[in-house]
Amino acid sequence: MLFHLKKLIGNLMMPLPMLLLLMGLALSLLWFTRWQKSGKIILSLSWLLLLLLSLQPIADRLLRPLESDYMTYRGNEPIDYIVVLGGGYTFNPDWAPSSNLLNNSLPRVTEGVRLYLAHPGSKMVFTGGRGANTLSSAATAARVAESLGVPSSDIVMLESPLDTEQEAEQVAKLVGQQPFLLVTSANHLPRAMVFFTALGLHPIPAPANQLAISSPLNIWDRVMPSAMFLGHSERAVYETLGRLWQRLKSSNNSASEQE
Repeated sequence: MLFHLKKLIGNLMMPLPMLLLLMGLALSLLWFTRWQKSGKIILSLSWLLLLLLSLQPIADRLLRPLESDYMTYRGNEPIDYIVVLGGGYTFNPDWAPSSNLLNNSLPRVTEGVRLYLAHPGSKMVFTGGRGANTLSSAATAARVAESLGVPSSDIVMLESPLDTEQEAEQVAKLVGQQPFLLVTSANHLPRAMVFFTALGLHPIPAPANQLAISSPLNIWDRVMPSAMFLGHSERAVYETLGRLWQRLKSSNNSASEQE
């Protein structure tokens, strides 16, 4: 129950739902009350924020600091496990396997497969529980890896975790104290590393799905609002809220231990 409540509140705090709620409030004030000035101010500010968060220079400026902690992994030390954290997914058996991985999930899996091919003899570990679908996130990602040539004998699925903290707990039972590659989105990796290292694990960061663009872009890509760049702003807000929640829980746990 707490998990679903956390997800609901978190989703409502994302830029698009929050701004639409504010616009709805503003329209209600304009249509049904005498608070015309307040309605105009809220509507204007909401529209302006939606515009700004949809522009590449602003969206990627918000996101880039969250992705800058770790570089793409290109090491060659012996590795037994490559852990790929779960993300957004659906499951439609009529679709191509990769089409069932949404948003950040497919780049995580493809980066994991790249690292698997560079480390013969390693095992791929997929995490993530079952939502409203018949398959778990881990099983859906595993099907994509198999479709890309990874044998099922080299795949381990951890299908009970619902969030990153639970994923760390399950991985700890599997890998113990040995180093392993931890693959997740670049903006999510710093928060994930905190969860894993807090358990005394030794993850080697392997970022995937870098989004904040620093390479040259056409001028129209920089000045025109885009749903893609609004998504970048959303990731920045999501991870910032996640870090705040992580620190709050850590502070509460520390306070409880001292009492």
